[in-house]
Amino acid sequence: MVIHELTPAECRDALTRTNLGRLGCAHENQPYITPIYFSYDAAEHCVYSFATAGQKIEWMRGNPRVCLELDDIVDQANWTTVLAFGRFEELAAGPGQSAALDRARELFEQRPAWWLPAASKLVSGHEHASPVIYRIRLDHVTGRRTAGKSA
Repeated sequence: MVIHELTPAECRDALTRTNLGRLGCAHENQPYITPIYFSYDAAEHCVYSFATAGQKIEWMRGNPRVCLELDDIVDQANWTTVLAFGRFEELAAGPGQSAALDRARELFEQRPAWWLPAASKLVSGHEHASPVIYRIRLDHVTGRRTAGKSA
């Protein structure tokens, strides 16, 4: 097996092809990783996502430096992994953010049933709080891939 470094363009292409990744954030030197659905905006080089208020939102508010990891795994010898590093920005209706919110909604609506996680009921039977829409402005991306066994 030969492992290849991805170019930034190849990393961006991988971000365009998928919408499920793992978000990494930290609080008081404690890392936290959780799966998220996201939409990549190539023109702005950022990802948009949303979540209900909870641990990851509180932690990102306190420390906006985050990373996003995604995988495209065919089998043990054929995979692509991308790491995207950036900064969390919470989006709210207000001056200067309406265009970003509109763009986020436009990208979300390209995915069937994009709203389902926010609409699900909690085990307790309570409703979720209003979703928090956010973006991660990407500073840099890196990745690797394999292309099967080497000769």
